[in-house]
Amino acid sequence: MSGQQTRIRSVYKTKQKKNVPMASCATSFLTILPNNQVNHVTLSTIATYTPLKRNLQKSIGNGRNQGHCLRTKVKTSIDADVLAKDSTTSESVDDNSDFGVVNMHHVGLLCENLERSLDFYQNLLGLKINEARPHDKLPYRGAWLWVGSEMIHLMELPNPDPYTGRPEHGGRDRHTCIAIRDVSKLKAILDKAGIPYTLSRSGRPAIFTRDPDTNALEFTQVDC
Repeated sequence: MSGQQTRIRSVYKTKQKKNVPMASCATSFLTILPNNQVNHVTLSTIATYTPLKRNLQKSIGNGRNQGHCLRTKVKTSIDADVLAKDSTTSESVDDNSDFGVVNMHHVGLLCENLERSLDFYQNLLGLKINEARPHDKLPYRGAWLWVGSEMIHLMELPNPDPYTGRPEHGGRDRHTCIAIRDVSKLKAILDKAGIPYTLSRSGRPAIFTRDPDTNALEFTQVDC
């Protein structure tokens, strides 16, 4: 529990009446938060009556034990309340930060020559153009290609990345991963076209290659 806790404990003896002594134990808790702000005070009183005078000391001792148990219960209750408030606050923060991620919409790839890139993506890989996407509203040439329900956006723009000195294995470079059903069929297509590739180093069914502008592509086999 945060803050400083001050415990005030006192024992009062009441006047005896008809040889029936009474011992009462009053226990209070004062919780002081940072900046000396008081959170709340819990006051609990335990009264123990004993029929004989000689049992008075024993009764007071029992009262102390009961007071200890009550103090433990009160402290446990306060700690539980604090944890519940912290949990509620955490959930509120999580709710406020959830802006509703749905899926990947598209990946943008730079190309030097749009026609050359379309020949690779359309004719070799078999991707279809999304004709609904605008082509004349941007200050550069480009094309949107369907990849399942997502897209690749080819953009004919100067590429700031070097064409040489890139890792041979595309898995060690920034890359776009496309899920396919059969890696062996794509491997045969790349072999026929004379396009170099590397296989997954982990042994899983995946193949890495590059497009005409050295953009790294991964094709991983999944069960549909």
